[in-house]
Amino acid sequence: MTDPSTDLRDKVALVTGGASGIGRLTALALAEAGAEVVVADIDGDGAERVAREIGGHALATDVSDLDANHAMVAFTQEHAGGLDLVFLNAGVTSDTMIGEGFDLARYRRAMGVNLDGVVFGTQAALPALKARGGGAIVATASLAGLTAVPLDAIYAANKHAVVGLTRSLGPLLAADGIRFNAVCPTFAETPLIAHVREGLRGAGFELLDPQIVADAALRLFAGRESGECWFVQIGREPAPFQFRNIPGPRTAPAEEEVAP
Repeated sequence: MTDPSTDLRDKVALVTGGASGIGRLTALALAEAGAEVVVADIDGDGAERVAREIGGHALATDVSDLDANHAMVAFTQEHAGGLDLVFLNAGVTSDTMIGEGFDLARYRRAMGVNLDGVVFGTQAALPALKARGGGAIVATASLAGLTAVPLDAIYAANKHAVVGLTRSLGPLLAADGIRFNAVCPTFAETPLIAHVREGLRGAGFELLDPQIVADAALRLFAGRESGECWFVQIGREPAPFQFRNIPGPRTAPAEEEVAP
């Protein structure tokens, strides 16, 4: 049964990376809460399957392309009549490291999907959200955006960027009635981690149920927060990460006057 606090009837939602994993579960949760959902993914067939599950709409989209993002929003307005909620969730692993063996194409792909996909998706969605009098955007970041990740610095870099974007845009967009937040999950049981799943299990690493991430995203869509980055960690209730303030400037003490 849908939680009354997350009633999203008469809302139109757009989900990127919606063909599987966290995106699919969030699309299902949005539909259950009453929203009309557009499922976008580079895997067009997968997006179609999810859209059929929920009676929604689907299209194949490369979120790393700005024009494709504008086309995605235009498709949503044409087929669903507007746009209120945007889940910028599409993501990939980096599959490269700085140093020996650095692969430029893989680097560009990782930054293009994980960071540009959020920036371009926001840029494309803002006019549509403003036309409806406001709305909400939730981006998928990661715990890798909140801490150091020595074994995957590229992934950490683009997820840190999404965190910084969220914290900066949240207050800025609030004046237009648009809330911008992020979910920051640990390793979740999704296709994205297929290449490291056995290694994680072998090391005794417990994987997060992706439904918990979808539920956190739904709470952010239905809430009033803006500029928050919610950690989603095993055994803990999802909540906004508390960032420490940076030290303020230190003023040099005035020189003591010396008596003549």
